[in-house]
Amino acid sequence: MLAGLPVDTAPRLLGGILRVTVGGATVAARLTEVEAYHGRGTGDRPDPGSHARMGRTARNATMWGEPGHLYVYLSHGIHSCVNIVCGPEGEAGGVLLRAAEIVEGLESAFARRPAARTARELARGPGRLGDAVGLRHPIHDGIDAVTGAELAGATARLFLPVAEVPGVTAGPRVGVAGLAGTDAYPWRFWIAGDPTVSPFRWGRGAQAAAGGA
Repeated sequence: MLAGLPVDTAPRLLGGILRVTVGGATVAARLTEVEAYHGRGTGDRPDPGSHARMGRTARNATMWGEPGHLYVYLSHGIHSCVNIVCGPEGEAGGVLLRAAEIVEGLESAFARRPAARTARELARGPGRLGDAVGLRHPIHDGIDAVTGAELAGATARLFLPVAEVPGVTAGPRVGVAGLAGTDAYPWRFWIAGDPTVSPFRWGRGAQAAAGGA
C-alpha cells in the first residue's frame, strides 16, 4: 500500500497505529488526521505545498527514499513533525501525521507534553504528535517504520489498519500557503467527529486564492 501515490495512500492510513520506543519508553498513536504531499514529478500535477516541489535537497532527501521510512523535519525551528514516506520507487512523497489518539504510553506522552491538559490534546497537531511519540529532528529522520530497525536509540513500527475506518472526510490542508491550501488540493483526510483532529486554519494567501478559484 505504501508504494501508492500519497494522495491515494493517506486516507487508508487512518486508524493505523504508529508505535515508537525511545529510551525504553513506548508510545503508540492511532492516526486520526493526515495530509498528503507529492514531490516534483509525482502524480499528475505539481504540488506547490510540498517540501519536495523543487526536487531533491538535503532537507527532503528522505522523501525520495524507500516507502515506510519516516521523514522527520523541523517546523518553525521548534517542532519535529513526522511523515510516512510513500509513493512509487524513485518519486518523492509523504503523508504528514497531523493528529492521533494516544492508545499506549499515556504517562510517557504526558511527560513529553506537560502543557497538555487532557489526553485528546497530546497529539492534536503535527508538532504535538512528534513530541508525544518522542521522534526528533534530525536524529530520527529516516527511521524505518516497516522493519523496526533501531536508529539513534529509537524504534518505530507502523501497523496498517485491517479495514477502512468509517467517517473519513477530505478537505484543504491546514496552514498551507496559496493555492496549495485550498480545495484545489483536498489532500487532508480525517476521521469525522474524532476529538483529537486538529482545527482548520487558512495558510498565508490561501483564503484569497480560494475565493478567486
